[in-house]
Amino acid sequence: MKIAKDFRWEMGHRLQCHKGKCFNLHGHSYKLTVEFDGEINETTGMVMDYFDVKDVVGPLVERLDHSVAVWDKDSALIKVLNELNSRKVVLPFETTAENLCHYFLAEIKKAKLPENITNVKIRVCETENTYAEDMIEL
Repeated sequence: MKIAKDFRWEMGHRLQCHKGKCFNLHGHSYKLTVEFDGEINETTGMVMDYFDVKDVVGPLVERLDHSVAVWDKDSALIKVLNELNSRKVVLPFETTAENLCHYFLAEIKKAKLPENITNVKIRVCETENTYAEDMIEL
C-alpha cells in the first residue's frame, strides 16, 4: 500500500553551475510529494497517519519556505543576504531539484518512521511541468 502527501513552499535560489538564466537569483513555487510504501497496520488501519507525515516533513518545508537556499560555496550571495538581513538556508550542495530530493530523503530517513514503512519516494517540482524524483528503501 502507498500513501502520499503534498507540501508547497516558496523559495529563491541560484545555480552557479548553470550557464543560462538560472545562474541569476530567482524563485520558484515548489511542490513536494512524499510517498510512503508499507503494509497496513492492523491496529490503526493505516500505513502511516497523515498527521505523522506532516510532523516529519512539515518542519523541513517550513525551514525552506520564504527563504533563499544558497550553496555554502556561494560566498558572494551569502554576503549579500547577510547584508540584507534576509532569510537564508545555507546548504552543502548546489540547490538543484535533484539535490533537494536527496536532502529531503536524508532528513526523512533520520526520523523515527513506523516499522511497516519499506520505501520513501520524493518528488520535488520546481515548476508545474518540471520535477526530480528519488526513492530510498528502508
